Amino acid sequence: MDGIAIENTIKCTQCGGELHPDEGQIFLTCPYCSSTVYLDKAQVVFHWYLAPTLDEAKARASLARWMAGNQTVKDLDKKSRLTGVAFEYFPLWYFKNRQYDGKEIVLLEPAAATAVSELKMLKLPGGDLRKYDPGLDSQAHTPTVPLDAARQWAGARHPARSEIAEQALVHIPLYTFKYTFQNQLYTAIVEAATGGVVANIYPAKSEAPYLMAGGLSAVVFLILASAPVIGAIAGGEVGLSIGLGVCAGLGLLAAPVLFALAVWVAAKV
Repeated sequence: MDGIAIENTIKCTQCGGELHPDEGQIFLTCPYCSSTVYLDKAQVVFHWYLAPTLDEAKARASLARWMAGNQTVKDLDKKSRLTGVAFEYFPLWYFKNRQYDGKEIVLLEPAAATAVSELKMLKLPGGDLRKYDPGLDSQAHTPTVPLDAARQWAGARHPARSEIAEQALVHIPLYTFKYTFQNQLYTAIVEAATGGVVANIYPAKSEAPYLMAGGLSAVVFLILASAPVIGAIAGGEVGLSIGLGVCAGLGLLAAPVLFALAVWVAAKV
């Protein structure tokens, strides 16, 4: 990282062997145990990467499934237009915290600037982490967020009493898709190891039609439910019987109408 001063001798976090990085070098492989490490202000942490399992075609398929899901507007997969796609290994700070009840939690924080902050909500399959391969450097995004800053962010997100049991830098494979919908440009990211899709801003379904349909159904059945009460007050047992009959009869008529309305809203929104 530009501007970081690294001590002449530092210790490998795996075997304790002395490491002698060149000036400005931040990625390093231990000559004694072959561990890959990252140097951040003379702090040495393990350096991993997550191997991709999806090629671009499969990533596009994952994006299409997300677009066709319940979060987005109806037929987004058909009405949107892809304008670009890029692949890279993006860096995340990985913290494994051990709580005082013995439970462990994993927290992620971006190690570089990104417009999609939801990346920290990804679930990394820990068993699939591999030693970072220097051959990936040309596709790897260089970290710019210091470890101490990320550790403070993670602590603010999870203030419960705990201690950091493990910290590392992990490069994860991402396909970044750009697409347009109604003349607006959006970004969605497909994590290429699990197929998970993350996006901060996207054409989401409007809740108003669903709330309207639900509210209308509630009002109708509230009115119907009041019929027996009004009948009982006005005509005693006879009025109660009449009210129950009105409630049941009109309820049978209203139910299919309201159901049809709900189906129409689900189909259109």
